[in-house]
Amino acid sequence: MIPEPGDTNREVIVTETFHVQIDDELTDKELKQIEADDQAIKTILLDLPEDICAAVDSCETTQEIWLRVQQMMK
Repeated sequence: MIPEPGDTNREVIVTETFHVQIDDELTDKELKQIEADDQAIKTILLDLPEDICAAVDSCETTQEIWLRVQQMMK
């Protein structure tokens, strides 16, 4: 059965599929990519106006930030 939109009594089933990886589980290449992404994000955020920074605050990758900024600039 498909619940109606706005039905506050519907049951939401969430399967446990997310696993946080620790550094020991990542390859050197993956660690370098994460570090590069972090540096790129910091560099991008330094040059953005405050309102755009607030809009991209939830982005986790450089690509997500870039795509959101592109959408905002249209």
